[in-house]
Amino acid sequence: MITVLSSMAVRRTLADLTERYRQEHGVEVSVLSIGGVEAARRLRAGETFDLVFLPADVLATHEAEGAILAGSRRDFVRSAMALAVRAGAPKPKIEDEVDIKAVFFGARVIGYSTGPSGNHLVSVLKPWGLDPALNPDRFVQAKPGVPVASLVANGEADIGVQQLSELLGEPGIEIVGLLPPPVQTITTFSVGIGAGSQQVTAARDLLDYLLAPTAEASKRRFGLEPID
Repeated sequence: MITVLSSMAVRRTLADLTERYRQEHGVEVSVLSIGGVEAARRLRAGETFDLVFLPADVLATHEAEGAILAGSRRDFVRSAMALAVRAGAPKPKIEDEVDIKAVFFGARVIGYSTGPSGNHLVSVLKPWGLDPALNPDRFVQAKPGVPVASLVANGEADIGVQQLSELLGEPGIEIVGLLPPPVQTITTFSVGIGAGSQQVTAARDLLDYLLAPTAEASKRRFGLEPID
């Protein structure tokens, strides 16, 4: 069995593609999708996985620390940020910076993540005078591994911002659309072979399958952009 550790943002396309790989090649693949903080903890604790999918800068750090086989990193997909509201709520206009500012200032509570999208959102909002540290009542941060969509669906947040791939298919919400600049940022997710893998050849075979043109439709279906 090939073992895979991944961030939550790519879990749906990995579930789809690894099942196809199992059907076509007869190889079992076990995918563990968790929050980035927990993934880092497990890698630094010495847990071994055959393939690891994380944001590019994070994976590069783990390679430098020796958890990823040197030279095995490859870019997997790009992921854009989107905004969601509760199902049935009016969808605000978010075509430009003026629109999105009005949405954030008008929201009672803003839901965001602990991942790259959450970090970027906070960096943009602080200069606007919206700061989770100074305005804690106006923000709610999803716990690692918990979708921001759940905060919006249950009414804890009026709007939610996260990777599009993490909002798609979640119950109780409607996706308004991709965020405009300067709130938008594109996160590249990369993949590398675990340094402790005992089946490097099998891992490379699966990696080639996941990066092949035949995998592109699945990535797009789950809100991700294939790497050219």
